[in-house]
Amino acid sequence: MYTRKVVIVNKLGIHARPATKICEIASRFSSEIYLEKDGIVVSAKSILGILMLVAPKGTEITIRAQGIDEIEAVESIVKIIEEGFGEEI
Repeated sequence: MYTRKVVIVNKLGIHARPATKICEIASRFSSEIYLEKDGIVVSAKSILGILMLVAPKGTEITIRAQGIDEIEAVESIVKIIEEGFGEEI
């Protein structure tokens, strides 16, 4: 299992568009991928699950994956989050 923590940096946090981006990226990988915030764990392949995290700017989330492409999966999601989903930071 590979795990990384990342802080949400875009101004609006995780709303529908960023949740969709995370889900699209996660769906490219065969690994099981999860996001966690405050003890709530959701699948990174579920838009509704991601939205349930309610993650505004400044929120720290944990991304974990298990499978043959776990490192690439987690790092791909970390990258898009650290880039602010292409939105205003």
